[in-house]
Amino acid sequence: PDLEMPVKDSLGRVRNILVLGGDSDIAAATVEAFAARRTESAILAGRDLEKLESRANAFRANGMTVETEHFDADDLESHAAFFERVFAKAGRIDVVLVAFSVLGDQQRGERDAATAVAVAKTNFLGAMSAAVNAGERLRQQGQGSLVVLSSVAAQRPRRSNFVYGASKAGIDAFCEGLAFALKGQGVQVLTVRPGFVATKMTTHMKKV
Repeated sequence: PDLEMPVKDSLGRVRNILVLGGDSDIAAATVEAFAARRTESAILAGRDLEKLESRANAFRANGMTVETEHFDADDLESHAAFFERVFAKAGRIDVVLVAFSVLGDQQRGERDAATAVAVAKTNFLGAMSAAVNAGERLRQQGQGSLVVLSSVAAQRPRRSNFVYGASKAGIDAFCEGLAFALKGQGVQVLTVRPGFVATKMTTHMKKV
């Protein structure tokens, strides 16, 4: 995706980003891309603070200011307080990246409702809650961009991954509507639909 967004300082830089799911491989690659474009600081948020610190230290070694925060996508009731605290602490956040996701167990999800619902809770409800909270904070701030990772599986669900695909289709549609809702209020909403990416989440899958 084109990350050259109108959320820059007078020197043309995105200065501060918040990454939800900050220990994911795609998130790390995205932060690297922003760092190469002179982004000064990042906030990596997720469930595993130890993994987040490991990621953060790698960026710190290259001169980037990085903080870590605990964020649980499934704990929906905690989201409002999380965003209030993080935005207040940062002062300004230019880009919020929603990068968390679970693939789930497709075969089990076809037979066990709880398994399928767990995937939907993280990928759809968790992401929707995060998007609404982030979008509102960016709107109050007066500008910013919300970037949400969807998937091509949202548009082309397959027999092999339709539980995951359905969860992504939900957040994909929601973000399309949210983009219209926030239009003209200084907030961009960008939905990114990657194809197959070799990450730790997909190590067990065939590269086809």
